[in-house]
Amino acid sequence: MSLRSRSIAAAAFALVATLAARPAAAHVDYVTEGSGDPLDAIAFTAEVLSDPLNAAVFGGSGLLAVVGIAAYLWVRPTIVDVVVLRETLAGYGDLVPWMLRLSVGLPLVGAGFQGYLFAPTLSFDTGSSPLLRVLFIGLGFCVLFGLATRIASAIGLLAYAWVLLAVDPGVVLAMEYVPVLVALAILGGGRPSADDMLLAVASTPGSYYGRIDPVHHLKSFLDAAAPLRRYVPTVLRVGMGVTFVYLGLVQKLADPGSALLVVEKYDLTSVVPVDPGLWVVGAGVTEIAVGLALIAGFFTRGAAALSFVLFTTTLFGLPDDPVLAHVALFGMASAVFTLGSGPLAFDRWFGRPALGDDESVIPAD
Repeated sequence: MSLRSRSIAAAAFALVATLAARPAAAHVDYVTEGSGDPLDAIAFTAEVLSDPLNAAVFGGSGLLAVVGIAAYLWVRPTIVDVVVLRETLAGYGDLVPWMLRLSVGLPLVGAGFQGYLFAPTLSFDTGSSPLLRVLFIGLGFCVLFGLATRIASAIGLLAYAWVLLAVDPGVVLAMEYVPVLVALAILGGGRPSADDMLLAVASTPGSYYGRIDPVHHLKSFLDAAAPLRRYVPTVLRVGMGVTFVYLGLVQKLADPGSALLVVEKYDLTSVVPVDPGLWVVGAGVTEIAVGLALIAGFFTRGAAALSFVLFTTTLFGLPDDPVLAHVALFGMASAVFTLGSGPLAFDRWFGRPALGDDESVIPAD
């Protein structure tokens, strides 16, 4: 076997070993009622890893991952399949606004109908708060259809800030809304969208709609955001990375008692027969590692693909995990996989861009 083949095999084996030894990502608060026994996080982690078998599984899978990545960086093979894939994905840039609209529009509509503020853990009485219900449903439908997308996204960001600062800081559980709404505020509705169709009608000389529609006259003003478009991949990548770090650090490692409830509730030790504590520590460290890789823009598409696998296994493995609560994460992972790292990323210095320095292409409106 050639050195190139061995390095690729090592990287693939490291990935499989990591997935086998460490569980899927999840919002612990979404699938547990109350909190578990208070445990000292540092003492808990030290006790778990002091067990020789736990230490061997944890350290061995981590070492395999590091060796596989190091071997790949040392050889940096040009794999034709990967190059073609990246070039093809670059052509999907105009579909990214549509992906993002679906990923937050559906959960916003669901939040309005089911009566919660972004995160399913923050419910409100739909009978006594009809305006909140109308707000979320209206924002969701506007984003879904791409109608006044930038305005709806800005209102959505203001609503999130209001909930965070004035209602319940626990909305940070749904922080994935922020980077997606910021990206939509920059990109607009894209194609296909109501904004795009109405703009085409309003811009046609002699159209009746063009006489009454004031929005298309602001296009030159909205185009002032055009220089920011190249940073959208960075916004999404970092936003998803911060979400992962939060899930791993705060929801797992800092609160092992609640995370152990998830392991017990779903009998995860029967899936992979390891110590329950290793499930918690492994999940936390894996999520933090994936999050840091995304923040740094390190193997960005690989990290996004791994994120997608983790979300999928979580939804199918935890039957009562609310699907709508993860749709935004699915959309963000899909967009990051499509766009790549964007500027300010490790991949820009050490990767192999398929289309030069600006692989991520998001066409202008």
